[in-house]
Amino acid sequence: MRGLSTFGEADNSMVVIRLARGGAKKRPFFNIVATDSRSARDGRFIERVGFYNPVAAEGEVKFRVAADRLGYWSGVGAQLSPTVARLVKQFGARDGVAAAGAGVQGAPTAPGGAAAA
Repeated sequence: MRGLSTFGEADNSMVVIRLARGGAKKRPFFNIVATDSRSARDGRFIERVGFYNPVAAEGEVKFRVAADRLGYWSGVGAQLSPTVARLVKQFGARDGVAAAGAGVQGAPTAPGGAAAA
């Protein structure tokens, strides 16, 4: 078969890092996934690299991403969707390197555990 690799995947498939919606009605929750660009939004994916919870309560983690995996996928040519790129920029991870540790938490915390002002 023309254009197929030995594993049945297309050789020229583009990998994108985008949001896949989950959660209940009116309670959105998004997984940040690396997936083939031709897959459905909530369909099959290659790897889950983080999550975004837009309705997180105070004290809950709103955004987390595995910066090393984000860096890996970016390094092998994966494109970030505009929304994921905005979230990564907004919450502080740049070019797959997190501001603090392997994952980026929702809001920075002070040493006592309280949210930073």
